[in-house]
Amino acid sequence: MRKKSISLKGHRTSIALEPVFWEELEEAAKEAALTLPALIDGVDRRRLTQTPAPGLASALRVYVVNRLRVNADKSAPSGVGDKTDSGPTKD
Repeated sequence: MRKKSISLKGHRTSIALEPVFWEELEEAAKEAALTLPALIDGVDRRRLTQTPAPGLASALRVYVVNRLRVNADKSAPSGVGDKTDSGPTKD
């Protein structure tokens, strides 16, 4: 686990995540032309609209997993993974 301290809404908070999650969050911030704290602030605001609100570290992990799923779907060839794809046929 790696801890980082950032400011959210004017208060310092410490977040502990596995290094791979920090790497993906940094990449997401870069792609969105945001600072890492700005990206985390956006995730924080969205998580607070949920009932009950998940912890921030959990919300960040879910954000990363969802982002990776969307990117995987975009890069998959057409038809791969579709429910209608029955796979190879036997001749």
